[in-house]
Amino acid sequence: MAGLATPPPRGGLLVVQPLRRRHCAECRGGPLPLLVVEGGAPRCLDCADLGHLVFLPRGDTALTRRSREESSLSAVVVRFNRRKGRYERQGVLVEEAALARAEERCLADAEARRRRRARDARRRAREDVRFAEAFAAEIRRLFPGCPDGRARAIASHASLRGSGRVGRSAAGRALSEGAVVSAVVASVRHVDTPYDMLLMSGVARHEARRRISGRVEAVLRGWRERGVAVREEEEAVREEEEAVREQEEAAS
Repeated sequence: MAGLATPPPRGGLLVVQPLRRRHCAECRGGPLPLLVVEGGAPRCLDCADLGHLVFLPRGDTALTRRSREESSLSAVVVRFNRRKGRYERQGVLVEEAALARAEERCLADAEARRRRRARDARRRAREDVRFAEAFAAEIRRLFPGCPDGRARAIASHASLRGSGRVGRSAAGRALSEGAVVSAVVASVRHVDTPYDMLLMSGVARHEARRRISGRVEAVLRGWRERGVAVREEEEAVREEEEAVREQEEAAS
């Protein structure tokens, strides 16, 4: 955490889990596991009049929401993630009695919430299947020569919920051509070229991509052209069958 800078609170109190050893500017106690920043200086929870609160880690949304509803005083606990360069929520501080009441409420309707979660999971699974099928269909439209199984595999990988892959982006959910092509290119790069081997041998990513770019383009071009050839062949067969039917009708 750079200095003691904290994100502006969106409402309510904010408590920080410090990354470095900090001591209270008022009582000199520490190092502090949790602190409040007042006037740019750290304060322990007791000096900030929050020492009577208990920490509820994140994870149980219903329990967190109900604990804050039951508690007349609460605070959000955050910690700075250096890698991502942002503060992330770790849990909340609430009154102990409020937490107990919230736990009782959660126990009372635990079965109903379990069934609701199961229904939601089934609904999301159905949505994911439909979306993956639509994604695969768009792949086959853009690359008619792409084998059906391969198109389904690419779509399933790219659209995995929670993966952060291109299929879950806004463009991917909209089935934009750019997102679909990006998913196909990524698959070709890893499956049809020595790209992974180059990375494992120490070749820089940009250089590895440059080396295999011709092979990627060749595969994509083949999938496009084979699709055109197949369509032309199918059209020729249909025309031939139509001509045979016309001859049979004329003969009868």
